[in-house]
Amino acid sequence: MFKNQPKGLYVLALANTGERFGYYTMLAILLLFLQAKFALPTATAGLIYSTFLALVYFMPMVGGAIADKWNFQKTVTLGIVVMFLGYFVMAIPTSMPEGSAFASPAFYIMLLALLLISCGTGLFKGNLQVMVGDLYNDPRYSSKRDVAFSLFYMAINIGAMFAPSVTEALCKVALSAQDLVYNPAIPGLCNKFIAGDEIEPDKLAMLMEFAKSPADLMVWCKTYMATISTGYSYAFAVACGSMVLSFIIYKVGRRTYASVSDSKSAAASSNGAPVKELTKEQTKSRITALLLVFTVVIFFWMVFHQNGLTLTKFAEAFTTSECYGWTRIAFNVWALATIVVAVYATFNLIQSKGRTSRLVSGLVLIAALAGLYFFYANTEDPVTGLQPQIFQQFNPFYVVALTPFSVALFSWLAKKQKDPSAPRKIGYGMLVAGLGFGVMAIGSIGLGIAPAEGQASTLVSPNWLMGTYLVLTFAELLLSPMGISFVSKVAPPKYKGAMMGCWFGATAIGNFLTAIPAMLWDKIDVAVLWTILIGLCLLSAAFIFSIMKKLEAATGDTEDAAPVADGLETVEDDVI
Repeated sequence: MFKNQPKGLYVLALANTGERFGYYTMLAILLLFLQAKFALPTATAGLIYSTFLALVYFMPMVGGAIADKWNFQKTVTLGIVVMFLGYFVMAIPTSMPEGSAFASPAFYIMLLALLLISCGTGLFKGNLQVMVGDLYNDPRYSSKRDVAFSLFYMAINIGAMFAPSVTEALCKVALSAQDLVYNPAIPGLCNKFIAGDEIEPDKLAMLMEFAKSPADLMVWCKTYMATISTGYSYAFAVACGSMVLSFIIYKVGRRTYASVSDSKSAAASSNGAPVKELTKEQTKSRITALLLVFTVVIFFWMVFHQNGLTLTKFAEAFTTSECYGWTRIAFNVWALATIVVAVYATFNLIQSKGRTSRLVSGLVLIAALAGLYFFYANTEDPVTGLQPQIFQQFNPFYVVALTPFSVALFSWLAKKQKDPSAPRKIGYGMLVAGLGFGVMAIGSIGLGIAPAEGQASTLVSPNWLMGTYLVLTFAELLLSPMGISFVSKVAPPKYKGAMMGCWFGATAIGNFLTAIPAMLWDKIDVAVLWTILIGLCLLSAAFIFSIMKKLEAATGDTEDAAPVADGLETVEDDVI
């Protein structure tokens, strides 16, 4: 899997890892930050969250158009700088608003920062992926495109995997400095008390007991919320540092990708490889096929990106903050990293033919298993005080751990000439996403409507969310990296930047629509909410399968002349 790839792939992937670490550090806490800092209700905070996500994925359309006319490499550099400025503004501590958030200058400064981050992402995200795709215009690497995007996507998720743990640790640092601890039921109650709203007697009693200073409860509540907000500011500062690291990697490794997408003319002919000329009819059919696929993508991202909205609210309102047994080590990111090492070592041990390679893999596996036992023996039982954002580490962890199996499976299918087309994989991804929310629907039976503040009276195991993220990750691996590869391969050469931008534009619409479930969060039974999302997934899958023949006919002439399996590493020899 890692062999015989162009060096530029690793430089661009590592640069993206740094950028994604910063982005997901911020995204893991954005909803919680909006509610802690500005006391916004879930519906309002969800609307800001979804609008920001929409801009993040809409702006690559603008960034792609700019790069098509200007310069891909310089556009990416500008994007890194603009994102840094946005995170820097977010990291500046500001005083807690007195009264309405909409009357506070800090609120509009925050909105400006989010706008800078979205604009910078637009200049960076899609164009970096075009550059990755152009590395594979070289005939030596053309058949490795799908594998490359799987590796690229894995690198993204390495950064994302560590982000939630960083935010949780920084929040604990800030709280510990004030001799405070985190409790998921407290922030909502504090905001309600500060606003002067009526609180149910039992919940008020819980708040007073937690504060241990009922006479100064108002002061304590303001201190608690200001401290949490400070912890989030620390996390935004870490995001700034990750952008600096991304910039350094990108510039130091420039020689490895200097020949691709350097300008509009270079994009038309990368590495001196001739680009196939398309007729107007072919161009039209490809663009039409891409737009139809983008329509389905809208609904996938609408349901998938509930991770930062309704799934985070579910973690806060309905999930116990304790975890027992073996699964408790899953909340230690270093234990998750050790599991990843064990998975890769096992995979290589099974597939490798060389004695030295197998010996090294065996030793690494033994060390990893010993490390896991160490974490198990030295982790408190139960783990307590779990923060809602920590659950967002499971999706990237699953992506990183499962990527070798995904690559091996599709390589084996390609070798057998049974590899599904990209549109068909997207259809399967929608079905699997529906299954993921089916897990949530089952786990939510009998829970009722979410409380307006604090936690519900009935709580469920963290295992429900962990299982849901696992299933959703299978859906993501079917759709996201393969979809990006599909766009880079199918898009007419002179519209590459624009079509990659349209992919993110479809994602933008889906992300904006994430606000709809958030608006329904405390208005309908939570199990009914998940059922609605299941229905959307199934309808989207039905649509794409109904037009599958047209999609495959329009894009069937894009495959390389050589058999796909010939260019992919075989499972037996080169998966690792």
